Amino acid sequence: MKIYELGPAPSARRVSIFLAENGIDVERVHVDILGGENLSDEFRAKSLNAQIPVLELDDGTTICESIAICRYFDEAYPSDHSLFGNTPLEKATIEMWQRLVELKGLLVAMQAFRNITGIYQDREKCISAWGDESRQRLIEFLPTIDNQLAVSPFVAGEHFSVADITTVVLCEFMKNLEIEPDDSLPNLREWYQQILERPSVKG
Repeated sequence: MKIYELGPAPSARRVSIFLAENGIDVERVHVDILGGENLSDEFRAKSLNAQIPVLELDDGTTICESIAICRYFDEAYPSDHSLFGNTPLEKATIEMWQRLVELKGLLVAMQAFRNITGIYQDREKCISAWGDESRQRLIEFLPTIDNQLAVSPFVAGEHFSVADITTVVLCEFMKNLEIEPDDSLPNLREWYQQILERPSVKG
């Protein structure tokens, strides 16, 4: 099997950290997103959304969307502690926080970046005012994570999970918007500093 990706991209980074946490090694194939390789007919035949990452299994089956790829590996390579949770409550809590951080954090940050920088203006309409609004929405959401980390060592509870992976990728990416965990977000800042020391994140 192989994963088509652009390594530093947030979605690809999520999958990479997830695989590293589980000790799974998969062949990687670089995709030139800036050059539009993901928009080619050949790539679209593999990816329903024409985005990376895409997992291609040995039989030719392909799976796009980073969390769907992580779920595949979670089921295909079971461990004593799933990053998606083990008990009904753990699974629900992790899913809740994963979606909150993704929908109100990571996706908003990506909207802000794309619209402010116009990085893909050759293929989409960029509205700088929407980018500025999205950046502000992200800033207003971050205290939600900070408050959670005041009462919990990890984003979704007592154990590191896929919700933490999404959050660390958010923290990495939002630097592009000149936003970082600072004194106004002490719990998020401390959590982020600790997470950066995990081998899966360092690697």
